[in-house]
Amino acid sequence: MTYITEIRKKDRDTSIIESLTKVWKDSVRASHHFLSEKDICRLEPYAKEALQAVETLVVISEAGEPIGFMGIELRKIEMLFLAPGHFGQGYGRQLAEKAFAEYDAIFVDVNEQNTQAAGFYRKMGFTAFRRDALDDQGNPFPILRMKRG
Repeated sequence: MTYITEIRKKDRDTSIIESLTKVWKDSVRASHHFLSEKDICRLEPYAKEALQAVETLVVISEAGEPIGFMGIELRKIEMLFLAPGHFGQGYGRQLAEKAFAEYDAIFVDVNEQNTQAAGFYRKMGFTAFRRDALDDQGNPFPILRMKRG
């Protein structure tokens, strides 16, 4: 059985941040083939910081263990990652639909080279309105800025 819960900032202890960082790393390794292991290690501190700082953090768990998470801020899905063993099982859709229904999310940024995620967001009703050649850290990984509806 899966559970979806919101984790308040004050409840984001080291243990949950480490568990979610592991989900992030495993997910990125499986889906962001354009990133080297060095890139992933370099980005890890940003991921941890984002997990701690994002306004709304929603975690999906199975058997008491996190299998995915989503961060939302200012009507934007800032992050949505699933453990690779849970890709394609509807959990991403569940999280995205929660973002739409409960947090009025209408924006998302996605790495252009992560074609699986870009396709997922298109299926969820998003269209690209801008393309940036660099990611938010200034790396040469193009970002699609997308809006729903």
